[in-house]
Amino acid sequence: MVRPAWSRGLVLSSRRETESIGRAIGRVLHEGDVLALIGELGAGKTALVHGIVSGLDAPSTVVTSPTFMLMRQYHGRLPLTHMDLYRLKSSAEAEAIGLAEVFTEDSVTAIEWADRFPNLLPSDHLEIRLTHRTFTTRSAQLIAHGVRSRLLFTRITRVLPSEKKRRDLPNPKLRGKRKASHR
Repeated sequence: MVRPAWSRGLVLSSRRETESIGRAIGRVLHEGDVLALIGELGAGKTALVHGIVSGLDAPSTVVTSPTFMLMRQYHGRLPLTHMDLYRLKSSAEAEAIGLAEVFTEDSVTAIEWADRFPNLLPSDHLEIRLTHRTFTTRSAQLIAHGVRSRLLFTRITRVLPSEKKRRDLPNPKLRGKRKASHR
């Protein structure tokens, strides 16, 4: 399979690593950026948004999946609208909740289950496809669609830590404790 030129794959070994990648993305987002999050249940979409919210300097402790509320807003360096299209059954329902109105030049939009209604997404968006690899690891594929998202893709790839650096991130739960060796 040939990967598009504006595509990059990542292996995510933990929720902490997924959130770390999200923080890196959040730090480089600009007004008007749209993130189309795709992946099955438990693939890490909400964990990624948790990191993005933190990277936007908004309180990330309140980040939850908007599955039942359909939409949540977070306010940090930039406002972020976080949507979840899982429960919607038709394009008409998505239009009725105001999907088209959330794509503004004043905020960032992250949409979980964006593949349910791709025809309603702006043509220029960054697709982030999360998949299960093993019980504990995931893979993420970033694919830029359009000029704006290619610029975002470039900003993201410049700030992403290498896979080795991501694995060596300090675990906040182990602060002040010694790591056990794996002998």
